[in-house]
Amino acid sequence: MNHQEYDTHTRYYHLHHFIILPLAFFLFLWTVKLALEDPANDWLYILVGLLFILISFVSRIYANKNQDRIIRLEMRLRYFQLTNVPFTEKENMLEIHQIVALRFASDDELLGLIDKAILQNLSPKEIKKSIREWQGDFMRV
Repeated sequence: MNHQEYDTHTRYYHLHHFIILPLAFFLFLWTVKLALEDPANDWLYILVGLLFILISFVSRIYANKNQDRIIRLEMRLRYFQLTNVPFTEKENMLEIHQIVALRFASDDELLGLIDKAILQNLSPKEIKKSIREWQGDFMRV
């Protein structure tokens, strides 16, 4: 894939979304079944099932938070390259999800879109839909 736009930018990490998560949910359902059959150890079965679900979600949360930090640094660099002014003041007026959405804007429209996002308190979805010249992110998982 060498082109992205709003309708095609959602990414799936196949191992996580289509193998690990379904297996974790299946394991949880299986442990609930075992707990119903063996009330003496019901808490243990359910605890094991919950543990697998939590592990799969926590690992995904860590990956997303790390990517958000990298995108914040990328946006600081891009903003400074375009304006010769630190991004700090504008960054403090934006939520991380807005900054992540702004990452998809081309350099030509980034500055105007940052101001618009701040003034109108645009949601990430609104920001992404406002982008005319999409800059794809092919490395985010």
